[in-house]
Amino acid sequence: VFLSFFSGFPTSIVTVTPDNPVFTGETVKLKCVINSDHSNWRYEWYKDSVILQTSERYTVNRDTLTIRGATESDQGQYWCKGQRDRRPNSSTSSSAVSLSVKDSPTSTVTVTPDSRVFTGETVNLKCVIETHPDWIRRTEQTHRPGYWSQPWRYEWYKDSVILQTSEHYTVNRDTLTIRGATESDQGQYWCKGQRDGRPNSSTSSSLSLSVKGFPTSTVTVTPDSPVFTGETVNLMCVINSDHSNWRYEWYKDSVILQTSERYTVNTDTLTIRGATESDQGQYWCKGQRDGRPNSSTSRSLSLSVKDLKPKPELTSDPAGAALTGNTVTLTCRMDPSTGNWDSYWYKHTLNPETEKKKTNSYTLKIDSVSDGGQYWCRAGRGKPVYYTQYSDALWVNVTVFPKAVVTVRPDERVFRGETVTLRCDIKWGGDTEWTYRWEIEGTNNQYKNTVSRTSTQELNISGVDLSHSGKYTCTGQIHTQSSQRSDAVTLTVSAEAQASVRVSPQPWLTEGESVTLICEVSGSSKGWTFSWFRDHDHLSDSSRGAGGSYTLSPAALQHTGVYTCRAERGRPAYYTHNSSSQTLWITGVSASVSLVINPSRSQHFSSDSLSLSCEDKSNSAGWTVRRYTDKDTQTCAKQTGSGCVMDSLSTSDTGVYWCESESGEKRHPRNITVHDGEVILESSVDPVIEGETLTLHCLHRSTNSPILSADFYKDGSLIQNQTTGEMNITTVSKSHEGFYYCKTERGQSLHSWISVRVRGQ
Repeated sequence: VFLSFFSGFPTSIVTVTPDNPVFTGETVKLKCVINSDHSNWRYEWYKDSVILQTSERYTVNRDTLTIRGATESDQGQYWCKGQRDRRPNSSTSSSAVSLSVKDSPTSTVTVTPDSRVFTGETVNLKCVIETHPDWIRRTEQTHRPGYWSQPWRYEWYKDSVILQTSEHYTVNRDTLTIRGATESDQGQYWCKGQRDGRPNSSTSSSLSLSVKGFPTSTVTVTPDSPVFTGETVNLMCVINSDHSNWRYEWYKDSVILQTSERYTVNTDTLTIRGATESDQGQYWCKGQRDGRPNSSTSRSLSLSVKDLKPKPELTSDPAGAALTGNTVTLTCRMDPSTGNWDSYWYKHTLNPETEKKKTNSYTLKIDSVSDGGQYWCRAGRGKPVYYTQYSDALWVNVTVFPKAVVTVRPDERVFRGETVTLRCDIKWGGDTEWTYRWEIEGTNNQYKNTVSRTSTQELNISGVDLSHSGKYTCTGQIHTQSSQRSDAVTLTVSAEAQASVRVSPQPWLTEGESVTLICEVSGSSKGWTFSWFRDHDHLSDSSRGAGGSYTLSPAALQHTGVYTCRAERGRPAYYTHNSSSQTLWITGVSASVSLVINPSRSQHFSSDSLSLSCEDKSNSAGWTVRRYTDKDTQTCAKQTGSGCVMDSLSTSDTGVYWCESESGEKRHPRNITVHDGEVILESSVDPVIEGETLTLHCLHRSTNSPILSADFYKDGSLIQNQTTGEMNITTVSKSHEGFYYCKTERGQSLHSWISVRVRGQ
């Protein structure tokens, strides 16, 4: 394009190579042509109104500006200007040239048929390169037909490799044809266009080609093969495809099957009714449809038909006797090779009315003996149901399950440090070996709901501690069956064991009388043996048996002393602490000195008066009445010579009274009991001589005379009910010794010890 300039200065014009428009990526050269005979011009280049600076992409060589790798941002108005040192020293600015930069033509790959093709099909891929309207318009403007519409040459690529034509791959102009596609033809396909004119190159994006095998078919059979004669068999043709509208063909061996009364086809299912052995064979199917893909052939399935009806096996778990309160699982077992079956159960009779349909396992809850009996099963499947033979009968024998019993040694009440053994016993007639389960509900949270199992009957706890206190139960187990749980046994562990001693009837007695010392362990009475000590010396004749009593009969003067006891039990032995001491006073028999009590009885009412005196038939002087109460030992408070008078008795006067000489000899001790109730027992203050008659009266405070009706007791047992206020025992013997009391509507007396002495002692 030539532009006109002001006259006087040389004019300049800009030319561009290649022709406008250019395409992205091309190299563009713009030339500044100055219409002048002069030389030595320097050139300045402008884009729009900005002078251009040289760079990697913009270079200037004399009169030429080169733009390498053109982009759309390079579009704009380009002009130039010349400068020189002499006149004329400047050219006029050129007219601007508009540079247009266009994208290279785009290419697209299309595929026929769809990109998901099937093996064996012919595939056509087409390279479509766009034709821009500007190119046609430029051809017309430049009057150079063919320059902008030169034919394209096509190159085809799979993944990154250029494809060579072959029998398999052929190229016809813009189309690549793949004949007999295989799965190896899968991949990314793209094309590239080349030509002599501009634009001279175009590269497409890739297209993914997927080649799949034809849909596979599978034949399934219901019920599982083998089947049995008479069953209904369903064969299903399953085609692995997203497509629909299939038509199904069925074949047995190599022959296509025709529908009949026995062979029917419903869409994808072939039904054989009343199967016979002749129906055995290889079955396969084929799918047909109008669209792509149009065919599918299955692998064959072998159908086996057996003539003999199968028979299930019936078993029970556990085997043998079943215990009430447990469960028994019956299993109807079929040969696994015959497929899946439902089980039908029968009890006591094969009547179908008793039939129960369940899985192959039937769990019986054994609540009573009536749950036992005869059971059968048979298997069935299909619609209508095809039944197997009945199993052999199975007897379920039910036995009332036994109850466990827990015993404890040495006792349910034990002390810290002892060894405790708990034993679980089950009364069971069989010879089956039990295993045992112990459950503990402790009082200490550390042992709360602790459960332990042991194969032995005994649970041993060495060095028992307070934390072992709690309720212990056990059950026995045979396989999966359990006995009844035992009643709970409460184990109580105390800190330490303390022995105590008491005396019966009293610690003061005359030689010849009997006395019993009793050793007890507080809070525990089982399994103890005892040792006795007098003045800290072990008594070799002390009882070491189960009892805790030590009897002196008859008592002698040398038995006087301080007695203690100690208990032990278990292996290794566990010992209690020694008891507190108990003093026994044994006084000699003196025919000359006696304690006279008036009134002459051992029990007295409070507020009554009582006199005591020492009588000495030898007329020796110096005897006084002494007494021992729960406070201390003292002389009678109101002494008159050898006598003592108490005007108003109180319960604090209860104690032992005796005669004591100036030299300290003690004679004739007697028990005096003061009662502030309404009733006392009148009995002899002195021992009863064997063979004589013992007479007891029940006295009332208001009358101080025998009550008309009273009950009499000996050692806590009733021996005479309310008939009279008097009781007589003729011909007294040592067996009549004991503690006596009486009871009336007005009240109950205290206990008095009646001692029986052998005549002559």
